[in-house]
Amino acid sequence: MVSKTRDKFIEVARQLFARKGVENTTMNDIASASDKGRRTIYTYFKNKKDIYNAVVESESDKLLTNLRLIVAKPISAEEKLREYISCRFETMREIVTRNGSLRAGFFRDFRKVDRARKQISKKEMALLREILEEGVKRGEFNIPELIPTALIIIHTIQGLDETYIRDALSDKGIDQEMLANSFSRMLLSGILTRD
Repeated sequence: MVSKTRDKFIEVARQLFARKGVENTTMNDIASASDKGRRTIYTYFKNKKDIYNAVVESESDKLLTNLRLIVAKPISAEEKLREYISCRFETMREIVTRNGSLRAGFFRDFRKVDRARKQISKKEMALLREILEEGVKRGEFNIPELIPTALIIIHTIQGLDETYIRDALSDKGIDQEMLANSFSRMLLSGILTRD
């Protein structure tokens, strides 16, 4: 019951934040829309920032779940990396799009973006490292410095998030799928073992 109530608050808050914006949503709004009293919401969350962070964490978990499924697949490390990149871009687009007016906040407030990224970057990094290490062990990848390579890949993907989400290169003939595929090809051409 405790988990269900907390989860309900998080989902209601996500919907309200998406519709009204974080700044325009109060703890009273969340409690009321959840059919719970104000005191109940404060049992689970100290303040609006706390519930906002729980919303971000919940949305981030969706991304991490999708990436974990790719890492667990019985396919080559090269295929995993391609799927990882594509899934990463697409899941982030879905998360940002689903969250309505949070979309504007995502691009406007870089401090919030950085805080949200820090929450998941370590976990994302661990999953990417697992793929890269597997590729090195299997002889698919030639990566002399694994950790710096993984960090650069993660930060490059994050740097391309806004471009992908907004489909900002479509006017130049590069749609979202082409962006993900081109990035994958460039990356793999630098780390694939040559015969």
